[in-house]
Amino acid sequence: MTDTDITLAAVEAEHDTDTLTPGQIFRRRMFGHTGFLIGAGLIGLIVLIAIFAPLLAPHDPFAQSLSSRMLPPIWSEGGSPDHLLGTDQNGRDYLSRLIYGTRVSITIGIGAATIGLLIGVTLGVLAGYFGGWADHAISFLLTAQLALPGLLLAMALVFIIGPSIWVVIGIVGVLHWTYYLVVTRAATQRIRNLDFVAAAAASGAGARQILWHEILPNLMSSIIVIFTFELGIAILAESSLSFLGVGIQPPTPSWGLMIAEGKQAMFYRPWLVILPGICLFLLVIGANLMGDGLRDVTSPEGRDG
Repeated sequence: MTDTDITLAAVEAEHDTDTLTPGQIFRRRMFGHTGFLIGAGLIGLIVLIAIFAPLLAPHDPFAQSLSSRMLPPIWSEGGSPDHLLGTDQNGRDYLSRLIYGTRVSITIGIGAATIGLLIGVTLGVLAGYFGGWADHAISFLLTAQLALPGLLLAMALVFIIGPSIWVVIGIVGVLHWTYYLVVTRAATQRIRNLDFVAAAAASGAGARQILWHEILPNLMSSIIVIFTFELGIAILAESSLSFLGVGIQPPTPSWGLMIAEGKQAMFYRPWLVILPGICLFLLVIGANLMGDGLRDVTSPEGRDG
């Protein structure tokens, strides 16, 4: 192919892009981004498993059988086809507990990321739009939050309040809003000086109307990207708390708790740690790939995966 052919092909591609609507360009970027498709596929699959857990689980995840304790997976010697991934130290079916564990991880991840979104976006938009004393006060809160050891503080709060799934969601969410604040504050400071915001203010729109109808819609793409990253962070935080014994309590199936329960036998029953670790890895890497892909496809230059 000659240089002239390459130049003509580039011109034709640019012309084709100019004739597409923003929605068509977004879909083309999205379906052409390998990382986003892999991440979205993993998240979609795990969400479906969580929704249909009662239909997919072969056994009751809470049912114990002391005669079936520590059965290995089916591919190992001594494995049973009735328990494809073996059983734990209480004789509970491991596959069923892994399947139901998706519900705990997804619920805590979405719940905590949503709480962090509400806190961080609210503070970030207020600080970025109003500036002045509001910005200084919120910046002080941000500095104080960043100075605190997050995991130790979460452990202390859960220990004081009492461990439960809703307490973990609330505490993890309250402690993970800083990224939302930093990004939305900087974006709001930039947007508030644009012409369409000045036009809305000149037409008589109040601060509340400008924030809801002019500022927030232009922040949605950034907020969605941050949400996907915070989803993975919240899931890891819950797993860390459960592993340390102050998060989800037994017999509730949680991947972090399953790793903690299996660590004592990990040298001669390694699947007790490896299997929930793989599930946790796939969920977090799926959320990160989807977030990274969304950042790429929503950027003006539209980086490819």
